Amino acid sequence: MSTDWLSLPELVELTGEPLGRVRRMLDEHQLIASRRFGAPRVPSVFLVDGAPISALRGTIIVLQDAGFSDDEAIDWLLAPEDSIGVAPIDALRQGRKSEVRRVAQTLA
Repeated sequence: MSTDWLSLPELVELTGEPLGRVRRMLDEHQLIASRRFGAPRVPSVFLVDGAPISALRGTIIVLQDAGFSDDEAIDWLLAPEDSIGVAPIDALRQGRKSEVRRVAQTLA
């Protein structure tokens, strides 16, 4: 899946939250960022209407518990998943969090 990657200043502008709150979203796993492009960047598909997808936090935690690094978790969320039929992030955006988490739990 192709997505725009948002820098922290872009997240501040998009969410209307101060930088400290955006950093807290990352610390609290409401969002997950990659440093593969230098400064931390978040895939834009992780937000809807200027806020993190509510089901993303629990899914990130499940993936981290399964031993995924932040980059591995992001890659899994963005890549098509045969057992779901779409990329996990697309399923989360459609409200299918139970299905996504069930698959994520089998990855441990």
